[in-house]
Amino acid sequence: MSSNDPGNSRRKFLQQIGSTSLLLAASPLAGFAHAEKAEARILRYEKKITANDTIQLAVIGFGIQGHMDVATALKVPGVKLVAACDLYDGRLVNAKEMHGQDIFTTKNYLEILERKDVDAVIIATSDHWHSRITIEALKHSKAVYCEKPMVHKISQGMGVVDAYHASKKVMQVGSQRVSSIVYAKAKELLKSGEIGKLNMVNAVYDRQSAIGAWEYTMPSDANPETVDWNRYIEGMNKIPFDPKKFFWWRNYKEFGTGVAGDLFVHLLSGTHFITGSKGPNKIFSAGQLSYWKDGRNVPDVMTGILQYPETPEHAAFELTLQVNFISGTGGQESTKFVGEEGIIEIHGGGLTVHHSLMPKAPGFGGYDAVFTYPKAMQDSLAKDYNAKWSDADKKKPTKADIEFKAPAGYNEHLDHHTHFFDAIRTGSPIVEDAVFGFRAAAPALACNDSYFEKRIIYWDPENMKVVTS
Repeated sequence: MSSNDPGNSRRKFLQQIGSTSLLLAASPLAGFAHAEKAEARILRYEKKITANDTIQLAVIGFGIQGHMDVATALKVPGVKLVAACDLYDGRLVNAKEMHGQDIFTTKNYLEILERKDVDAVIIATSDHWHSRITIEALKHSKAVYCEKPMVHKISQGMGVVDAYHASKKVMQVGSQRVSSIVYAKAKELLKSGEIGKLNMVNAVYDRQSAIGAWEYTMPSDANPETVDWNRYIEGMNKIPFDPKKFFWWRNYKEFGTGVAGDLFVHLLSGTHFITGSKGPNKIFSAGQLSYWKDGRNVPDVMTGILQYPETPEHAAFELTLQVNFISGTGGQESTKFVGEEGIIEIHGGGLTVHHSLMPKAPGFGGYDAVFTYPKAMQDSLAKDYNAKWSDADKKKPTKADIEFKAPAGYNEHLDHHTHFFDAIRTGSPIVEDAVFGFRAAAPALACNDSYFEKRIIYWDPENMKVVTS
C-alpha cells in the first residue's frame, strides 16, 4: 500500500494516538473516544469538497492574527478566501501578494459584509472594533469567527449575545484551546474524579521578549496617507495620528485590553471549558508597569484572583491568573488544576497528573505538639494512637501518575477552525459561541476594571452582568 494512501495515513495517526497519547496503560481512561474523534476529523479533512460545499471567506483585520487565522482556515478543505479588509495599505497589498490579485480588498468593512459572495468572516481587528463589526456581520447573515476577547468592554457583551441569538447564524470566538484534545482529556480526567474535589486553579502565561510584549516591527511607511486613521478612531474623541496606537494597539486601553484581554482570556476559556463553569462571582487584580515603558498605559505584570462559587457543574474553587512580560523564566505557560488528591498540569502539547493521597490515619509525632507535653502523657497518647490506627492506616496510599500527549503535528488551532466550518456546513454545535465567549471575556475585562478602579468586581455569571449592590 502506498505511503501516500489516505487510509494508511489515518491508521498511522490513530496508532500514534494509541502509542503516545496516554503513556500510562493502567489509567482508567484509555482515551479511545479521542481516537475516534481524531479519525472523524481526518475523514472530514479527506472528504472531497464539491463546488456547492465551498465556503467563501473574508477577513476583516489582516494583521498578525488575521494572517494566522486565514492561513489555518485555508487548510480546511472547501474554504476559499475571497476578500480582505484592513486600514493599512501595505496589508491590502500583502493580501493580494499572498492570495492572488483576484481577491477583493477594501478599507471599509461594510463593503465586505454587503457582498453576496461572502459566507463567513474572520474578525481580527483591534479589540475596540470587535463588537461593532460582529453585530453588523450577524445582521448581514454572515457566519462569524471573532477573535478573543469577544468585546472591548463588558457593557458591549449582551449586545453581541442578543445579535447572535437573533441572527441564528454560526458564531465562534477564537480561543483555540477549547477545541484541543489535550483540554478535552483534562476535562475527562477532572470529571472522573482523578484528582478528587477541585479547590484551586493556577494559570500562568509569561513572556520575556520585545515581540512578546507587543513591540512589533513598524512598517517604514506608517503615516496618515497609508493608514485610515479617521476610520480607526471612528466614534471616539479626536486623537492625533500615532503609529504606535495603530500598529501596537494592544498597549493602549482605548484600543486593546492589555494582558487581561489578550492572555487572561485564554486561561479563562480553558478553565471554563474543563470545569464546565459559567464564571466567577468575585474578581480582583493588581499589577504594575515594570519594564516596557514605551508609552503604553496598561501593565506588563498583572495578577488576578477570581472566586468561583459551588455550582452543579463544579466545587467552589479559586483561580489565580498571572502574566509577566519580563519574566526571568524566559517565558512559561502552565495551568494547574489542584484537587484534594492530586494535580492536573497542562503544559505545551500535553498534560500530566500527579497524585498525592492522604493516609487514613491523622498525623502523630514529628512537627507536632506532642513532644511539648509531659513524658507520661506522650507515652499515653502514642499508645492510644497506635491502638486506634493500623500500620496500613498510617501509610500514605499511592496512585500511578498519568501523562497524556497530543500526537506529533497535532494543531488545536486547525481543529478550532474545522469546528467552525463544520458548524456552517452541518449545524454541528459550537463550543465557544457568543455566550461562552462573553463569559470568558467578562472576567478578563473585569480584571482590567479592578486594576484601574482599585476595587473588587462582583459578577453574576449566570445572568452575565456586573453586580452593583
